[in-house]
Amino acid sequence: MANQITEQVAELQAAAGRPFAAGTALLLLLLSYPLLRALYNVYFHPLSKVPGPLTWSATRLPFVWALLTGTIVHDIQELHRQYGPVLRIAPDEVTFEHVDAYEEILKPASPQFLKDPTWWKRQPGQPESILSAIDPKHHAHIRGALAPGFTPRALRAQEPFVQRYVNLLIDRIRELAAKHQESEIDIAPWLMFTTFDIFGDLGFGESFDCLQSSRYHPWIALLFGSVKAAAFVAAARYYPWIEYVLMKCIPASLREKQKAHFNQIVDKVRRRLNYEMERPDIMSHVIRKDEDLSQGLPLDEIEVTFMMLTTAGSETTATVLTGTVNYLVQCPEKLDRVVSEIRRQFQSETDITLDALRNCTYLNAVINEGLRLCTPVPWVLPRRVPPGGGTVCGVWLPGGTRVSIQAYAMSRDPQYWHRSESYLPERWLPESQNDPKSPFYGDKRQALQPFSVGPRSCMGQHLAWAEMRLILAKLLWNFDFAAPEDKEKWLRWEDLRTFLLVEKRPIYVRVKPRFQTR
Repeated sequence: MANQITEQVAELQAAAGRPFAAGTALLLLLLSYPLLRALYNVYFHPLSKVPGPLTWSATRLPFVWALLTGTIVHDIQELHRQYGPVLRIAPDEVTFEHVDAYEEILKPASPQFLKDPTWWKRQPGQPESILSAIDPKHHAHIRGALAPGFTPRALRAQEPFVQRYVNLLIDRIRELAAKHQESEIDIAPWLMFTTFDIFGDLGFGESFDCLQSSRYHPWIALLFGSVKAAAFVAAARYYPWIEYVLMKCIPASLREKQKAHFNQIVDKVRRRLNYEMERPDIMSHVIRKDEDLSQGLPLDEIEVTFMMLTTAGSETTATVLTGTVNYLVQCPEKLDRVVSEIRRQFQSETDITLDALRNCTYLNAVINEGLRLCTPVPWVLPRRVPPGGGTVCGVWLPGGTRVSIQAYAMSRDPQYWHRSESYLPERWLPESQNDPKSPFYGDKRQALQPFSVGPRSCMGQHLAWAEMRLILAKLLWNFDFAAPEDKEKWLRWEDLRTFLLVEKRPIYVRVKPRFQTR
């Protein structure tokens, strides 16, 4: 009897232990899965032969950390210097610092490398825009409706709008300097005010009144205030369960604020569509297209597209201008040369027109060098290798691989540029490009593609060039600029972080009016 009881107890203990053992095994499996996955990514993944640091190849976490801390373009630049032009920066992503990558990734050939939905997909509840449209046909349809408003011919009709706000900028800077013989100002917000006001008028028939009120419009202020939050949303998309929780945790008050933010643009669009008078702005071409419903855009797509274009067409231009001014005041000999060209070529401020500025060789070189060192879009956000795989820069990649282009790193690569970290507009002069004895003769200028290439290249590049030329020329014609006397106020562009957009920091300059009155 005692033996039977002992055997039953043993059986009960064994039965009780089986669930415990199974649970333990499951727990161990869950705990070991990340390690096993990391080992697979490093040694057995199809991308295991692509150069890159083990930590970045094993898991997405180093990439996410760099994204959230704003150091991503600088970290990847250093990694490219260490590992070469083809770099694995995540288990399923390869980035390129090679001239050929532009054509091979962004080419219009079929099948295309489509935009990675992780970055590009539209926000829930919003229609497609020209930036979020991943399908090539849908994108081409939206672009076709917008393109006539961005041609050189359209720009000639739009010049009075551009001139108006640049003149208003000059008035505001003059007012700031009026109280003293010489003033020190933060030029960055004023350049941003100007580009947003210009696009506001060209896009919606009304500016954001930034220059008029000498402050950011609430819509723009909220945009800049949410840039870091946007980086968190982008990072969360790599982990769908985190994104799901994050979206659920957004307070209702914040959702209402976002809705109100978007509705400000909706109101501007609808006011513009109700104009009875004709004006040669960007929206006028969309309206003409919209008369034929087979060619036009739905109202909601117009609204969200113009919201996206407002940022893309304003912030990037102001970023280049800000960086260019910053470099010029810290390089007095370059500043003196471009000032001499402008003041020698134009006897009167009214002579400064968009057509005339095309012939200012050194001014154009100054802007090109600004585009190189102050990259408005520091890296080309990922595309996906088409099903069946593809080859980029001689490296075969399986279908679905994320691929990106490091514009910031390429623009500063000593293999492509003589004295790559120095601000040297001379490299863009015709004599430097054509004379084999020039130290800049070997520069790979095709490595600079600030407006991208292919079917998704920037439509607004003519407008951007017009704004940059006109704003710089009129500022330098009207004022004498210099760097702050306190060198602690000097800003190194290389120190700015990137949270999708380039970090906004004060750019202090000394400014003295050339004339007492206009």
